Amino acid sequence: MKWNKKFNYPSSTRALIQGQRHYSLDGSNLPSVTTIISQTMSFEDKAALIAWKERVGKLEADRIKKEASSRGSSIHKFIEEYLHGKLNQDLIDDNNHSKKMAEEIIDNGLKNKLTEIWGAEATVYMPGAKGFAGTADCIGVYENLETVVDFKQSNRLKKKEYIEDYFLQLGAYSLAHNTVYNSNITQGVILMCTVDRLFQDFKIEGNELLNYQNKFLERVEKFYNLSYKSN
Repeated sequence: MKWNKKFNYPSSTRALIQGQRHYSLDGSNLPSVTTIISQTMSFEDKAALIAWKERVGKLEADRIKKEASSRGSSIHKFIEEYLHGKLNQDLIDDNNHSKKMAEEIIDNGLKNKLTEIWGAEATVYMPGAKGFAGTADCIGVYENLETVVDFKQSNRLKKKEYIEDYFLQLGAYSLAHNTVYNSNITQGVILMCTVDRLFQDFKIEGNELLNYQNKFLERVEKFYNLSYKSN
């Protein structure tokens, strides 16, 4: 695994605009990929989310979301240290559960598979009137293909049909990167670990990745139409 800083990723700051996360870069405020996905959620998905909150109660739902967010941030930080060569896995605290989850992703999903790193926690963006931006966990060469890699944590094992939003993210990041840098990213990879330290990986490539790029563009169109109507 080696670093190849062949692309100059921009610096950016994040800001909330009308309660929605945006990226500020080059004088523009671009909505985040996750904001676009959440704001254009289907009626069925919104109803399912409301039903879950009602079933567990607001306080418990907030606690679960906060705990998952904290755990996810810790896992990402740990993996980023590994990618930068700043991590000694022999010194991992056995009591740090998030770090042990990250180790599962490193051992099962990254070692001997990720051969070249272009960026980690890199800001990618699509310029223009209907632009967007986001933070890609890792971009580089994975199993000989130019790839966007995303790291996820979960309370339980997932089926592929339940994580379409994750694939939309991969579609967004790969599309933006290929457009701005003229790269040839043809694969998106999700590396996931559950709280029980069970590892999963999901891959979309070729036409399947192109399909999710197009699906995300439909969501972008819907997002800007909704924003226009609200104004």
